[in-house]
Amino acid sequence: MDSLRVATYNIHKGVQGLGPARRLEIHNLGHAVEQFDADIVCLQEVRGVNRKMQRLFSHWPTGGQANFLAPEGYEAVYRSNVVTRHGEHGNALLSRWPVLEHRHHDVTDHRFERRGLLHATVQVQQRTVHVVVLHLSLIHASRARQVQALGRFLQVHVPETEPLVVAGDFNDWGVQLHRPMAEFGLRTFEDLRLPTFPSRLPLLHLDRVYVRGLHLLHAHVPHGLAWRRMSDHLPLIAHLGWT
Repeated sequence: MDSLRVATYNIHKGVQGLGPARRLEIHNLGHAVEQFDADIVCLQEVRGVNRKMQRLFSHWPTGGQANFLAPEGYEAVYRSNVVTRHGEHGNALLSRWPVLEHRHHDVTDHRFERRGLLHATVQVQQRTVHVVVLHLSLIHASRARQVQALGRFLQVHVPETEPLVVAGDFNDWGVQLHRPMAEFGLRTFEDLRLPTFPSRLPLLHLDRVYVRGLHLLHAHVPHGLAWRRMSDHLPLIAHLGWT
């Protein structure tokens, strides 16, 4: 195995539209995840449970969206960031390879936005790969502090000698987080324009894959009518090489 294929996707809780036009997209998202053919899939805005949506949609999947979206043979890991009146949602990781351990780390910066990191250690053949799935704040100052919290977390939990992938929705429509991420040895595809939001007319590069101890080979964003319908974001798929 000479490369690692990683996808990141904000699935908008598996539902699109408003009011009477609201529609369930989680089944289409399941087919989309299979099409990635990725070794690791990082998902944001994943519902663990939502009783209101369960009553509204007769085909609402049981057992949580992460398990539902995992292709056959994949392992699913889900950790909640937000608990609401009707349920909860957070980050998830789907892995073709065995997950050795996983943990959640709260990086909430203010009471109006609950945020967290999902850290998983994955055994890819003879290599131990660390993956962090995140969804950062809508406010730049909060994002900057959350990146610093990420850096402190990595210093404690991720050895510098082991490959690391940090992927998710950074909500960074400029390149303001590149420098602080680089301070922790994390690099991304700076030479590629990969806008993922909004899905109907992608202009902003909100979704990213950063790596340490891996080569950045190539990345692409799928386009087309089906992708525009499934979520307000488009997925990003990255190909990474071993050092």
